[in-house]
Amino acid sequence: MMPKGCDGEAGSCRASSVGRVQEPAPVALTPSQERTLGLLRRSGEPLVFPAEFVDHLHATATEALAELSERLGGETLWVSKSFLARVHGCEVLHLQPDEFEWRPSTAAGFVAHKAIELALNWRGEAVPAVVVDDAIARLADQANARGAFLDSLSEGDRAELRSRAIDRTTKFLQDFPPLPLAAQPVLEATAKWRPAGTIELSGKVDLQVGRPAGRESQLLLIDFKSGGRSFHHRDDLRFYALVQTLRQSVPPRKLATYYLDYAEAEAEDVTEGALQAALTRTLEGIDRHIELTMEGREPVKKPGPSCRWCPLAAECTEGQLYLRGDDPEVQVDD
Repeated sequence: MMPKGCDGEAGSCRASSVGRVQEPAPVALTPSQERTLGLLRRSGEPLVFPAEFVDHLHATATEALAELSERLGGETLWVSKSFLARVHGCEVLHLQPDEFEWRPSTAAGFVAHKAIELALNWRGEAVPAVVVDDAIARLADQANARGAFLDSLSEGDRAELRSRAIDRTTKFLQDFPPLPLAAQPVLEATAKWRPAGTIELSGKVDLQVGRPAGRESQLLLIDFKSGGRSFHHRDDLRFYALVQTLRQSVPPRKLATYYLDYAEAEAEDVTEGALQAALTRTLEGIDRHIELTMEGREPVKKPGPSCRWCPLAAECTEGQLYLRGDDPEVQVDD
């Protein structure tokens, strides 16, 4: 639930509840902040899932993953939201090597996330341009692919990346409700679960809010998106909720996708049905992957939004029809 001191009334949230060392006097919330806070706030009685349900979910997942691990023949498989999105999408694309390359437009997300993380713990007022510059400098020093990309940027690409990241960071700081220190906000919170076997489930949510309280569900999981809405955003969050439940044996209470460009959130209460659906989708995705990679099943083409960046699109009749909007069986997303 939203912690004390952030009850949605004007002036009730502290402006520096985003984790500053000292919290100044309360300020009034904007209408968009009030609207978002209303969606995220806990309503009704405390939520406690039956222990029998959680135990059954855990046992079902453990048994199913053990059987799937045997079919992998000893190979390790890391299952993430992107893995599931690919295997439930076009199976031909799923089998292609991952040739992803960072660009200023795609790197703006992780730079903005780092900048927001810094802003949550900044002494005094966090100026978006300042925290973004600091974020770029820190990330460029890291010995990984992202650091190498940032370190090699041309001045033009750096300026483009900086502009995009400042835009996202500004929208978060201006439009998202401030969070009190007691909310224990965590950026890019990672949860992993690996029972006996060779399959590991791993999720990383943009923002986790709340703290454990026995068996009561208190965690709020939020993903930030800079583009438009997509059907798989809810699936992503349900997968995070599943991993968190298997890891901690306490489900989160609510999931939300926050669209920075619109200053709007879509929220969903966590239910037994949502967790069961997430487990079914996860197991079906792993099963499909094993059929394709270990058991020789032919992949099925499934045109969709991924056709726009698929390396096989130029040679794929179905993909070309989708991109032209000529396939009556396919609905083109705006």
